Amino acid sequence: MRLALLSDIHGNLAALEAVTTDLRRRGVDQVVNLGDSLSGPLLPRETAQFLMAQGWLSLAGNHERQLLTQNADQMGLSDAYAHSQLSTQEFDWIRSLPPSVRLSPDVFLCHGSPRSDVEYFLETLDAGVVRQATAAEVETRLSDELAPLVACGHTHVARVLHTRRGQRLMNPGSVGQPAYDDTHPVPHVVETGSPDARYAIVEQHKDGWCVSLLSVPYDHQSMAQLARLRGRSEWEHALLTGYMP
Repeated sequence: MRLALLSDIHGNLAALEAVTTDLRRRGVDQVVNLGDSLSGPLLPRETAQFLMAQGWLSLAGNHERQLLTQNADQMGLSDAYAHSQLSTQEFDWIRSLPPSVRLSPDVFLCHGSPRSDVEYFLETLDAGVVRQATAAEVETRLSDELAPLVACGHTHVARVLHTRRGQRLMNPGSVGQPAYDDTHPVPHVVETGSPDARYAIVEQHKDGWCVSLLSVPYDHQSMAQLARLRGRSEWEHALLTGYMP
């Protein structure tokens, strides 16, 4: 089994198209999108239509859930913009997305962690600073999930870890948003330091899962310009640099 894993596109169609071109030349059996596909000031409707046309398996991230369940006055700027751009067709597609999936007995896929779509799985927020999670923290969040490969998104940080049980845990990174800030549960930032689009290819070998974390250059300036036109200077800076201003 050779899988391409994508996550956290956030309406960045240019990044998604570059990743799609790259993964097609590498050859995979299946593409899975781990969620948070549309929220942001870029191209949410066009990104949804692109994903719908591909027919890939896509999951619902926390932002998909928020688009369906929150009132407009509860939404942040990114969700509110995406919500305003989507039609009934795109909302119907979002409603069809599962929050997690067991692709096979060996593969469990989710957005945040096996327990929650908003829980940081492989990272920990500690006094406002995001750090790599300890082995004990990861084991707690893993709960009773025993799949040899567990993949998540949500934090936008590409990472591969092993558990004491011998499982391989991984995050493919973010296709479309290389840095962000959040206020929950406390203010913090996540920065990758690069404007590239990220994704991963995983392949099952006799000795276990081989994970390739990939970084794909694309025309990020065009998406940064679009963010600026939408009045989102922090997105512009993140898309240009991989850091928050």
